Amino acid sequence: MNPIGILTPMHTLTDAPQTPLWQRGWFRRGLIVMAFNLVITLALEFFMMGFDPLYRRAVYSFAIGTSIWLFIEGGLRLLQRPDADLPTIQVVLVSAFGVMLGLVVGTSLADVLFGRAPLSFWSKRPDFAGGLVVLSLLSGLLGSVYFVGQSRMAALRERAEAAQRQATQAQLTLLQSQLEPHMLFNTLANLRALIAVDPARATTMLDHLNDFLRATLAASRSSAATHTLRAEFDRLRDYLELMAVRMGPRLAYQLDLPADLQSHPVLPLLLQPLVENAIKHGLEPADAGGRVEVSARREGNQLVLQVADTGVGDAAAVQRLLSQGDTGFGVAQVRERLQHHYHQPNIAPHLVAIEFVAGSAGGISAIVRFPLQA
Repeated sequence: MNPIGILTPMHTLTDAPQTPLWQRGWFRRGLIVMAFNLVITLALEFFMMGFDPLYRRAVYSFAIGTSIWLFIEGGLRLLQRPDADLPTIQVVLVSAFGVMLGLVVGTSLADVLFGRAPLSFWSKRPDFAGGLVVLSLLSGLLGSVYFVGQSRMAALRERAEAAQRQATQAQLTLLQSQLEPHMLFNTLANLRALIAVDPARATTMLDHLNDFLRATLAASRSSAATHTLRAEFDRLRDYLELMAVRMGPRLAYQLDLPADLQSHPVLPLLLQPLVENAIKHGLEPADAGGRVEVSARREGNQLVLQVADTGVGDAAAVQRLLSQGDTGFGVAQVRERLQHHYHQPNIAPHLVAIEFVAGSAGGISAIVRFPLQA
């Protein structure tokens, strides 16, 4: 006959309505109680053979153990607070009260099931009843305190992870706030130079800059850490139109975004620094200019974004960039933002990367890879 009930309270005893049954806290705790009741039944059968048949011990074990668990569980649910952990003294008092009440109710229920008067077990086995109470109290209290401690440690881990996510988001916001003025100052410098030689083109460039800044400002006011690939490509188009006004026929571009990837979330301004890098270091030094191609594709469970140019870069330039680690302010920001955003336990570091590859006909491709997300 099992007097012992196990309690495994979590940080909160309630579950979200959409949580599946087998993942609900009370369901898991109930399974643990049932398993422990079974173990106690078998242990009593082994050490106390001849006193009672196995089925009777099983009924008493499950009745007492389940009653103790239900009373402790119910007591903690009544006292729990959503904004704070229960004091240890309250856990101890609820557990002690639950053990005593569960013993009385559990043994009475089992007595009734076997056609006995309620609480007749205590009068028939007073020698065993005392040990039963002591053992139940010790087991119930130790089990409750242990599992409450485990739940509080889990709550502390959750808070630490939440603080880490907030710090990461703050770092991403800082990086983006550094990147946007960098791009803006470069564009304004180009606009100033163009005003003196071609006012009409400068006006057109100013109109495109206005469109780009409007989209950028709307994104910066959003609380979302990401936006869609379609929004990213739209902002790239505005930026490339800006550059096309300044460079004229020396700049051609193509944007290739498959329809099934348009809604995929990405960091804002993720590709614009790579495009700026391609124009500044690849196309502008070339007398004839060149072409920039931006594409997105799916490779298995990864999203691959590529910015390729037909400029002056070659294999030697790629090796020089990689060996010196000097890929410019914008590219360094892309790498750092990716590392912060995808620094998660379930994402291996090698699944997030940015690499540079020399094209067979000249130019350099910047390739960004990271896991596909819902």
